[in-house]
Amino acid sequence: MSTPTVLFLCKHNAGRSQLGAGLLEILAGDRFTATSAGITPADNVNPAIAATVAELGLDISDRTPRAVTAEDIETADIVVAMKPGLPLPATPTGRYLEWSFPDPTDWSAENVRPLREAVTARIRTELL
Repeated sequence: MSTPTVLFLCKHNAGRSQLGAGLLEILAGDRFTATSAGITPADNVNPAIAATVAELGLDISDRTPRAVTAEDIETADIVVAMKPGLPLPATPTGRYLEWSFPDPTDWSAENVRPLREAVTARIRTELL
């Protein structure tokens, strides 16, 4: 039996979606395959996001933001939009969740930590 794929989406695939995927990797281990993508990808992962995930033992600083594809949406078992109302290139065939988290683009690691804890709580209550 294959592991379910969870796709985390946000606008730039630099902050919220990278955070969600990294946290799911940490919290769920091999029970899920965590992926992330964005509508209009940035050039790099947000350094404050990477730093707060690294505090938990996972280095995501070398990951490259990427654009979401129709195939991503159609093949994911669960799609988690980290911002409501994102324009999707296809209709999800699996479970679709919309979570509302603020954009941490210019935040420091200190300011990202409460966001990290909020995303962790949502993952624990809605995915695990």
